Amino acid sequence: MKKLLLLFLLSVCISCNSKKSNLKESVRPVHDTIGFAQYNWQLDAIYKRLNIKDTPNSKAWKTVISPHDDYKYAGKLYHTSLEGVNANTVILIGVAHRARNYNLQDKIIFGSFTHWKSPYGKLKVSDLNTKIQEKLAKESFMVHDSMQLLEHSLEAIVPFLHKKNKDVEIVPILVPYINYETIDKISTDLSSVVSEILKAKKLDFGKDVAIVISNDAVHYGTENWSRNLAPYGVDDAGTLKAVQHDKRLINELLTRELSMDKVKSFTKETVQETDYKEYKWVWCGRYSVPFGLAFANKLNILQNYVSLTGTFLDYASSIDHELIQVEDLGMGTTAIATQEHWVAYASMKYE
Repeated sequence: MKKLLLLFLLSVCISCNSKKSNLKESVRPVHDTIGFAQYNWQLDAIYKRLNIKDTPNSKAWKTVISPHDDYKYAGKLYHTSLEGVNANTVILIGVAHRARNYNLQDKIIFGSFTHWKSPYGKLKVSDLNTKIQEKLAKESFMVHDSMQLLEHSLEAIVPFLHKKNKDVEIVPILVPYINYETIDKISTDLSSVVSEILKAKKLDFGKDVAIVISNDAVHYGTENWSRNLAPYGVDDAGTLKAVQHDKRLINELLTRELSMDKVKSFTKETVQETDYKEYKWVWCGRYSVPFGLAFANKLNILQNYVSLTGTFLDYASSIDHELIQVEDLGMGTTAIATQEHWVAYASMKYE
């Protein structure tokens, strides 16, 4: 009898140790060490040069759209976009720039990392990351660490979130090539799963959990792009028309009360109808923005029975303002910024 009891206790110990070994820490390293800060003193210096101050506030923005370009170009708009994000858990919706490398499409992409490296230490990936995967329809997502390792659109945002709140946790999700019908289907599934989790844990959308959508607006010009991206030309008049085109999209489709009609129209404006893998108007977030907004709006309807309301915060480009110096910080830029090659940034909040 004693022998049986000892064998039982031994098997329990082995099982416990096995479970512990399966919970090994896995840290996602920084990929872009040029455009973004990898050390705390770098971002601290950028804050000073941009005259940014993180002041405590009681805002509870539910969803925002933030840029993901080099800090030299877009640094100020990160803070503008994230100022009212005070939730301890942030679901990040990012671009999958190199989805073509892995033939990824039609499913959202999770990672299996337990932490992400940030200038302020290791930032924890929320337990919601695995809980969502457990409940989400298997045909709606995949886990692909290689894609998450290569992608810069979320790691651009992480340092600003972590500097502001050392206890913040994230759920990183990437959106590759995806058509409107699939956006509608998966966003419905994801919003239902997240709503169920929030209700079970008594968490509030906005106060406890927020959504940050990564996006750079129009990519414009004729130089150092894979093709001509300047339908209005590259003189002053052409640049102005491109900015006006961007602001029309923002005003008509991304502000005021959200709806799936607006999401669908945004997709039609940015993606070719005959081939959803091809740009029509070149926004990085041609998939992340409609997916993120569809997910966020459906979640708010499930939680609060109303649609989200979008408010324009700011707009800038890599050539329309004086740039700060970052070179002395061991940083730089990953692309040129001229009238022949520029990128724009939109900052939005949703409540």
